[in-house]
Amino acid sequence: MSSEQPIRWGIIGPGTIARTFADGIAHSRTGKLSAIATRNPDKPGLGDGFPGARIVKGYDALLTDPEIDAIYIATPHTGHAEWAIKAIRAGKHVLVEKPIALSAYDADAIYHEAKKAGVFAGEAFMYRVHPQTAKIVELVKSGVIGAVRIIRSSFGFNMGTFKPEHRLFSNDTAGGGILDVGGYPVSMARLIAGAAEGKPFLEPEKVSGVAHLGQSGVDEWASAVLKFPNSIIAEVSCSIMANQDNTLRIIGSDGRIEVKDFWFASGHKGGTGKIEIVKGNEQETVEVKEDRWLYSFEVDAAGDAIRAGKHEFTSPGMSWADSIGNLRVLDQWRASVGLEYGVEKATKRTLNLAGAPVKLGNSIPKREIPGILKPASVVTLGFEFFPNFAAASLTLDAFYEAGGNAFDTAHVYGGGKTEAIFGDWHTSRKVPRDEIVLIGKGAHSPLCYPDMIAKQLDQSLDRLKTDYVDIYFMHRDNTAVPVGEFVDAMDAEVKRGRIRGIFGGSNWTRARMEEAIAYADKNRKTAPAALSNNFSLAEMLDPIWAGCVAASDDEWKAWLNKKQIPNFAWSSQGRGFFTDRAGRDKHDDEEIVRCWYSDRNFERRDRAIELANKLGRSPIHIALAYVIAQPFPVIPLIGPRTIAELEDSLSALDIKLTPEQVKWLEG
Repeated sequence: MSSEQPIRWGIIGPGTIARTFADGIAHSRTGKLSAIATRNPDKPGLGDGFPGARIVKGYDALLTDPEIDAIYIATPHTGHAEWAIKAIRAGKHVLVEKPIALSAYDADAIYHEAKKAGVFAGEAFMYRVHPQTAKIVELVKSGVIGAVRIIRSSFGFNMGTFKPEHRLFSNDTAGGGILDVGGYPVSMARLIAGAAEGKPFLEPEKVSGVAHLGQSGVDEWASAVLKFPNSIIAEVSCSIMANQDNTLRIIGSDGRIEVKDFWFASGHKGGTGKIEIVKGNEQETVEVKEDRWLYSFEVDAAGDAIRAGKHEFTSPGMSWADSIGNLRVLDQWRASVGLEYGVEKATKRTLNLAGAPVKLGNSIPKREIPGILKPASVVTLGFEFFPNFAAASLTLDAFYEAGGNAFDTAHVYGGGKTEAIFGDWHTSRKVPRDEIVLIGKGAHSPLCYPDMIAKQLDQSLDRLKTDYVDIYFMHRDNTAVPVGEFVDAMDAEVKRGRIRGIFGGSNWTRARMEEAIAYADKNRKTAPAALSNNFSLAEMLDPIWAGCVAASDDEWKAWLNKKQIPNFAWSSQGRGFFTDRAGRDKHDDEEIVRCWYSDRNFERRDRAIELANKLGRSPIHIALAYVIAQPFPVIPLIGPRTIAELEDSLSALDIKLTPEQVKWLEG
């Protein structure tokens, strides 16, 4: 894009903040307001706040408008992610009013879409790109107040009375103070903590919050304490029902910096901002005079980035990592006070993040698994790490829409949370049960006894909102109990119809499996027909957790090849061993060192790197392709925490290793 050509802006959602942003465009050097999109174009006086702009009916019309380069999204919070993703997929640059999304997981999904589309995406914290903020950072770095120790910041106002019709009091529009204004003091605290270290920002190592939740369930006033790795402590607060002094205080070993209404800088239409430096009885005022309008700075910061072909703001603007980190703190703050919005729950979040129904795709190949009557995706999704339904549903949706239909759950994961999330997911999406290959696991130590299988399966099926699992694994083995008792218990569930495929052992030895199969054959019971042991190009040297069993050595491979028993392999990519977290000179990660470091594994890692370089891929992709390429059925379990990680793993599925390459990798 030419450095002279104006960025043609469109606005979705013509509210108060949109009119303010339009003022910024009008007083910018890079932008031009071309159109606004509204669902009510006949509203009296609508065009008054947007002089010269075309008014188009419906948000979708703006996405296909060839005369729009960039879109500013100013809908209520709950529409930010949906319309950001839709705009990005339409090839538009986007600037989204803060918060860019309801959670860090949602924000990560937006930025991942922007990366794929090659467009600019930013979160609109206007104060971050104002010269006053740069001056505050400069003063902190200069050491004028010594070492920074405490940061205090607030953004609070008083709505007067409860207004049930107002978005700030609505749980369904993600109202309250934390998301609406809490992001300002948090973002400033992270900025200053980073400046003290010479970094663009710093993430806190601990967040603890409190809040008063009003009658609609949103926070009406709230505070949090952030502890940073460099020992800086930040006290932040926000409110919609209490006026606060709204002064930023940066307290150092030799003095303090104070800035009133730091986010307002030198004023909406320009003026003079004041930064007070207090050292003992001495006080100095640093003035930042700006004639330009406040919002013009963010218009031009976005415009300059777009013209330069950049995809994100540069510091002290909110980069993608900065934006995601800020929302991660707000997520922790909300979790501390038990604040979950209704729109984040399964009953209302029934569509994907882009607002579309979730349907099974076909990008992920399927395979036949002995004992399973329906084809299963060549990889199985595990998702035990997510804090709530809203976060997990992003990855579940993306996996299913790519064609993934095999899911790994367990009674013990998250105290049942994983199972409950999956139950909510497949019912809220109306996913046909016969399209899913569902794994259940139970009898985890210390409750690894035959009588626990039925009891735990009762609970699991209730959480999963189904009456059967396709595959069942005992999560551990208890060799103090005769194996026949476990076979009897699982066979009983097959006969009850609650296991409608195959069962077996997770972390079982070959000897125990053979003994169980022999018992079943002798006593006319259903025989174990599946495993879930570790299998990877890197052989696990020491169990990650007590009672774990790896099946990657030569003896195991010979046995698996002979028996052709499917192995649903956990940690199939070596838990980071094939990434830059590992290396012969790297010993920071105790688990990787303990479990995977050996000369043989490093030789395999070297060959994976060599082959990856030849194919233009990553070593971790080679590690996954190796598992799938075995001459016996191995179905890797993958556990991505973001859509980006999921898509990165799935990108390895087009690598088809030959038997010769598999042997070469093994050495």
